[in-house]
Amino acid sequence: MKKFVKYFLQGLLFTVPIFITITVIYQVITRVGSLIQDLGLHIHPILDPFLGFIIVVIIIIIVGIVGTSIFFDPIFRWVERNIEKAPLIKVIYSSIKDLMSAMVGQKKRFNKPVLVTVNLHPLVEKIGFVTHEDLAELGIEKDKVAVYFPYSYAFSGQLLIVSKFNIKVIEASSSEVMKFIISGGVTDID
Repeated sequence: MKKFVKYFLQGLLFTVPIFITITVIYQVITRVGSLIQDLGLHIHPILDPFLGFIIVVIIIIIVGIVGTSIFFDPIFRWVERNIEKAPLIKVIYSSIKDLMSAMVGQKKRFNKPVLVTVNLHPLVEKIGFVTHEDLAELGIEKDKVAVYFPYSYAFSGQLLIVSKFNIKVIEASSSEVMKFIISGGVTDID
């Protein structure tokens, strides 16, 4: 029964952020589309949904611009502090925020692609990204690092703690390596 609960909670951690993100994007696009219809702005039945999408993208860009301004930055920080006080929302919000920051933010984490020896006999290696090189705060030896292994065709992955001796740095662009992993090795690396 404990394993069932554990797997259920793990499943929630994987599905809830994705479901919430998709739902929010869908709701925003749907509401913007209905607002456009209410205003009587009809271009073409096929182009109208794209118009809603374009407007949502423009709104997100404007929020990004406004969010980085000196005036609105304290407001966004205040909202963020209050979100992080709510127990369940804090876990979901901070996880999504950290993942987005690791991929596209200023604190990029997936910038050191590595090849990790997983098995010696037969030789099996996996491609991943070093996310933390110092794990002392977790009480883990200095010769170990955290490596994230994204899954192919998914927005999930696995974090393993591995010995530095089993790691070889890959001399390629992180984005190209990520694209290679996500595509299941089908895409070409430039």
